[in-house]
Amino acid sequence: MMEKIADVILWPGTYLCIKYGVDPKSDMGLMRSFFNFLIWLPIGLLVAVAFA
Repeated sequence: MMEKIADVILWPGTYLCIKYGVDPKSDMGLMRSFFNFLIWLPIGLLVAVAFA
């Protein structure tokens, strides 16, 4: 169950890594983490501002 939740959360970064030809698990997942940061940070900020 937790693995499926993690897959959903990490999916945007994994998808973008595959699209750009980068192995998502190489370099300790640094590129995948960066892509996830670029996607989830604005969403999180919008949610935080909306409910503040």
